[in-house]
Amino acid sequence: MPFQFDSTNLYDYDIYPKVIPAGRETEITIRPLGARRQFQPGEDYSVTVKAINGGKPEYFPSTAEFVQCEAHCCDDGCLRFTHAFTSEQQYFVDVDYQNHRGQSARERFAVYCVEGELARRYPYIGDLHLHTTCSDGGQDVETVCANYRRWGYDFLAITDHRRYYPSLRAMKWVSSLPSDLTVLPGEEVHLPKAFDQYIDPHIINIGGRYSVNALIPRDDCPDVSLKDEDRSLDGACPPVMTQAEYESRISAAMAEVDIPEGLDRVPAGGIKWAYDEIRRAGGLAIWPHPTWIHEVFHNPELLQDFMVDNKIFDAFEVLGGENYNEQNGFQTVRYYEDKARGHRYPVVGSTDSHNSNIYARNALICSTIIFAPKCECQELVSAIKDFYSVAVDTISKEFRLVGEMRLVRYANFLLKNYFPIHDEAVAEEGRLMKLCYTGTPEEKAQALKTLATLQGRTKALLQKYFAF
Repeated sequence: MPFQFDSTNLYDYDIYPKVIPAGRETEITIRPLGARRQFQPGEDYSVTVKAINGGKPEYFPSTAEFVQCEAHCCDDGCLRFTHAFTSEQQYFVDVDYQNHRGQSARERFAVYCVEGELARRYPYIGDLHLHTTCSDGGQDVETVCANYRRWGYDFLAITDHRRYYPSLRAMKWVSSLPSDLTVLPGEEVHLPKAFDQYIDPHIINIGGRYSVNALIPRDDCPDVSLKDEDRSLDGACPPVMTQAEYESRISAAMAEVDIPEGLDRVPAGGIKWAYDEIRRAGGLAIWPHPTWIHEVFHNPELLQDFMVDNKIFDAFEVLGGENYNEQNGFQTVRYYEDKARGHRYPVVGSTDSHNSNIYARNALICSTIIFAPKCECQELVSAIKDFYSVAVDTISKEFRLVGEMRLVRYANFLLKNYFPIHDEAVAEEGRLMKLCYTGTPEEKAQALKTLATLQGRTKALLQKYFAF
């Protein structure tokens, strides 16, 4: 991510671990990072651990949680104390000391306590909707992957219009490098006409074993390869359909669902079939940008209601692509109103990027944080389906989050206290990846050698900052 959401002392002190399971006695270390030395080896300091959710004890004595403990400054200059955090929330750690002028002073740090299954899941940030020169994007596949890693992304999916094979190309290239970036197979599905009627809504296929675009002959996209190795992960793909077979599938889909009066039946049946086909391929079916303005809203409101009421999709791209309120603002309101009506569905945020350069219009404006055991395709897909994702809006410096409150609170802490450190650590990896692709022979050789020494840095950060 290109934005730095600094917490107090984030660069003057290193506190670790930052995320701790509830109820476990855990040693916390506070290490100075070149700031004026405030803690003297051999001395003890008063520490107050304050739970953020309970209020102040003088006003809410029944719920407040302020705990006093002692921290010892060791010979290495690090301050250490042990504490068992009681419940899932953010905690402030206030350390009282005498500053270099002999005055009473206080340093404040932050940690987070998690419960249950969250103590087995790590946060990964990425993008599930972006484009390259294989469709209408500004950079080629390899450059996009390198740039996104440089901006701090752990995972991405190339989702070029009507094309699945660019994502396979990205996966092959990244796997040839000593890189910690994860690339997922993906595509933006555009269905051809059926019964001589347009089917315009866009559809995102993430992690599917095969291409939905390439199931049908494409007069609108002649460069789509129908070779099995370009249509699927492993060469095993359903046969290409005839137009008659395609229309038969849509007819069957129309019969499986109640289509409200006034809504065009062919587009409704077409998207129902496509989303089901993504799931048959083992993929995550994402509904992107319904209120994108393409002369008018991309999806009419009646279609939006149909999508939600009939659970057509797996996840909703609640944020992404544009910075006007009709898109991300209206979609956010839709998500929360649907939730109030009893419709619960996972959310993601994506750039819908057509240019991966940092200074491009709407560059890196949205992303997704996924909480998963590993940064691997099926783990990430499963985590989203199981509601372990948060959509991140970085249109402005003051970030916004969309999702369920438990994860939004946790992600808010991570964006301030973990991801700035993470982004700084992985930026060089992205720069070297780009040199491996665009550099001179000498630069490529040196970049590859240096990349090998950096591999595993993300895993090391997780092990340091998450006490799992």
